[in-house]
Amino acid sequence: MANCHSVILLLSLVILIPSLNANILEHDEYWKSHAKEFDAYWQEKAEVAKAHSEAAYFTDPYAVSGNFTSTISELIIGGKTTRRNLKGRRDKGPCMATNPIDRCWRCDPNWANNRQKLADCVQGFGRNTVGGKGGPYYVVTDPSDGDLVNPKPGTLRHAVTRNGPLWIIFARSMIITLQQELIMNSNKTIDGRGVEVYITGGAGITVQYVQNIIIHGLKIYDILPGEGGMIRDSEGHYGFRTRSDGDGISVFGASNLWIDHVSMRNCSDGLIDVIMGSTAVTISNSHFTDHNEVMLFGAWDSYYQDKIMQITLAFNHFGKRCIQRMPRVRYGFVHSVNNDYTHWEMYAIGGSQNPTIISEGNRFTGPNLRFSKEITKREYTEESVWKSWQWRSINDEYLNGAFFVESGPQLANRPFSRQDMISAKPASYVGRLTRYSGSLRCRKLLVELFRKGLAISLLRGAAVSSDGESLKDWSIGPLDTPRTFAIGPKKDGSM
Repeated sequence: MANCHSVILLLSLVILIPSLNANILEHDEYWKSHAKEFDAYWQEKAEVAKAHSEAAYFTDPYAVSGNFTSTISELIIGGKTTRRNLKGRRDKGPCMATNPIDRCWRCDPNWANNRQKLADCVQGFGRNTVGGKGGPYYVVTDPSDGDLVNPKPGTLRHAVTRNGPLWIIFARSMIITLQQELIMNSNKTIDGRGVEVYITGGAGITVQYVQNIIIHGLKIYDILPGEGGMIRDSEGHYGFRTRSDGDGISVFGASNLWIDHVSMRNCSDGLIDVIMGSTAVTISNSHFTDHNEVMLFGAWDSYYQDKIMQITLAFNHFGKRCIQRMPRVRYGFVHSVNNDYTHWEMYAIGGSQNPTIISEGNRFTGPNLRFSKEITKREYTEESVWKSWQWRSINDEYLNGAFFVESGPQLANRPFSRQDMISAKPASYVGRLTRYSGSLRCRKLLVELFRKGLAISLLRGAAVSSDGESLKDWSIGPLDTPRTFAIGPKKDGSM
């Protein structure tokens, strides 16, 4: 009986401190033997993550969002359109970079020789995110996910759990079905450019108590809850996890995160959830469809630490069969700028607990539902309370009867200049700015670079082989310390 009471007490403590454990909970036997070690490990990670989040917090968020919108106005020249391009047209003709983030890298013919330049392109609240910049490249060659505790070298799970910065790329297009949630370690870039990488049919990606994460160019859909189990989260640690929710990307107590050019749909819970004191986040150039609760920023009314949450949404397309939560916000500050909201059924932007929401230069096309034209929704709050919340619409465009209910004081006396904040590109440019939202259809395979002789930094002991065509036979050996060497054609022209 005493042992039973001890287990109940320990489980109660876990329930009382969800900010430490997320969906991490040991089964009875493992918990009894590892409780102190487990609690100390995640408590230390939580404390470190909290310090990083507080350091990443901008004390003047209006200045950050204002500088971002000024940049948009300076860089966009002509070519405005009020219609989205027809399917297939965006792949024809010369390269076009239609917003300042893409303009930083996309039309550089040598982008694939300098992939890490991407880390210099993020703007908004996530602007200090560097991901795996400065670290070696890791080539994912194997789409399998068979061993969650000792992942096979060459798999995505093996890559994201390494210590130190890594820039993760893919040898070829692949479909990855995660057996359980993919738990990322700090200082990682997942770079899907040049191939098509699908995360589908299994669990999603977890970004918990880590910093400096870039996720670029993935297609994430049909994500299911994971049953949990023993899962590795770093080179030196694995533990028992309870059931995961089925989010596409779950962000928990993390800072300096950039999600760019992802395509997401149909996940069991949210497409992207950002909770538990996460901050310094930019979500850009992405395409979201076929989902009910699209984005949740802040999960609990009682978690006041989310007041430091700062998120930029820029150049995204919220498309067909999206229903609500684009996003739904508690506390925090969200700057939604030059996004295209073409579909919702309940509402587009909602919140509770006095979040600050600045909607700027967005295009809202109301649904053909008589009572769903309102863009905004204040959850479980009387008007006498929410009327003081700062929810402002600046240079937005409303189509098909859509309307935004503003609240809070006018911005005339705000602590930033009118030029900084109001100079975002008008919503009439949104079709152009979001033209290439979602994962890019870029067909240039790595083999072309290897034929040219690409100097690439891998990890010591990495043995790379190729048939010289499809790269399907690439292999990567044991990982140790970094070194840089050249890979390319031999003198006789062979690989």
